[in-house]
Amino acid sequence: MEKEFIKVNNERYRLGYHVMASNGWINDPNGFVYFQGYYHIFYQHHPYSAKWGPMHWGHARSKDLVHWETLPIALTPGDVEDQDGCFSGSAIVKDDTLYLFYTGHHYYGDNDPDHFWQNQNMAYSKDGIHFTKYEHNPVIAKEPADNTHHFRDPKVWEQNGVYYMILGSQENDGLGRVIVYRSKDLLNWDYVGPMTKAKSLAKEGFMWECPDFFELDGSAVLLLSPQGIEACGKEYLNLFQTGYFVGTLNESDMTYTHKEFKELDRGHDFYATQTTQAPDGRRLVFGWMDMWESDMPEQADGWAGALTLPRELSLKNGHLYMKPARELIALRQEQESDTVQTVETKLEIASALRHHELVFDFEQMAANTAWTLSFETNIAQVITLSYEPKNRELILRRNDNNEARYGTIQEEKVFSCQVFIDTSSIEIFLNDGETVFTERYYSEVPLACRLTVDQKTTIAHTVYALESEAITYI
Repeated sequence: MEKEFIKVNNERYRLGYHVMASNGWINDPNGFVYFQGYYHIFYQHHPYSAKWGPMHWGHARSKDLVHWETLPIALTPGDVEDQDGCFSGSAIVKDDTLYLFYTGHHYYGDNDPDHFWQNQNMAYSKDGIHFTKYEHNPVIAKEPADNTHHFRDPKVWEQNGVYYMILGSQENDGLGRVIVYRSKDLLNWDYVGPMTKAKSLAKEGFMWECPDFFELDGSAVLLLSPQGIEACGKEYLNLFQTGYFVGTLNESDMTYTHKEFKELDRGHDFYATQTTQAPDGRRLVFGWMDMWESDMPEQADGWAGALTLPRELSLKNGHLYMKPARELIALRQEQESDTVQTVETKLEIASALRHHELVFDFEQMAANTAWTLSFETNIAQVITLSYEPKNRELILRRNDNNEARYGTIQEEKVFSCQVFIDTSSIEIFLNDGETVFTERYYSEVPLACRLTVDQKTTIAHTVYALESEAITYI
């Protein structure tokens, strides 16, 4: 008897304009690519339960980065090359064919989840919907000799007529690293060696997942998700991190020299990024809008996990800025308010917030003004974001988590703040994406937003109602 997919039994936390699966569990975004007039995003998916399980590749596509339609599952595990999971990977277009590269996961059958091996595989499609696994998989059968069994998440790109694949991995010394392979045809891959590696466990971790490499504004950026970095003061407070290095690539041997690791998003719920280049040259990124240690009340409803909004990346003074994709303006349905107001101490910005965008202009606010944005119900505060001008520090607190999250700004002050509220998510972008907080929250009651300041000031704020059915499901 064929096993049935789990069904969603309650819509209370279902998001209105974020990519989710029709049912079941999702985590890492995969294979972000533009192909035949559509943006395609895939994601790690377990359709049989609301918990992590043998990974499939779920799939959605969009013409505008705003309205997404789910498509049939692209990759299903169970073949010899991917017996226990089709793990994360990437996509590339060649000769009007869409190629997916992914990790095959295999257990040894001794009931030890840490006793596994991994290989790298390929699938292809002419229509971007139906995929065929390559008959000679795997394209890389095993890890190199100086690597442990942690060997996954291929990112493939073309450069000067040569194809490159980087993989997240762990060297035999127990430190995370990125390794490089080279190919002329996407089928036969030669090991080049380490691209770069962690220098210490405490600072850079024991395993590097989901690597992504690209040129941006004249610099080479390596985006990745290290595991095992120890918390240090107000840094690295999530179980695992996602961040980046900025540096230079030596193309002769594909080694990468870089500056220090920086976290990309300062919130509780952001991991495992995937980027692509838009037709107009912008670098776009998705992240998983959850974290492994997060509570996920929606699991009781037959689903779990979502992707962030698509975002644009830019580099300024060695810092990666991340702001909402400009196409998202099309989500706006109605301008509910547009006001310039003087605030003595407290101001109610809006109420009944469920699918909304809030835009704040703090240009007229003095640089030494301390302020707090509070998102709350009539029962309790849900999320607060405070700014302390003395050290240019932002502090986010969430009512279901005692651990605050922190960010700082390089600019003289916070001059803008853009907030996207969905049924169970809040994404906050400060100073055009200089600092970002991504959060899930769970309330069946709409939110209100209030601003508190420590001195008289003037602000401008606009509230937009957003489309609440931007995703269609098969």
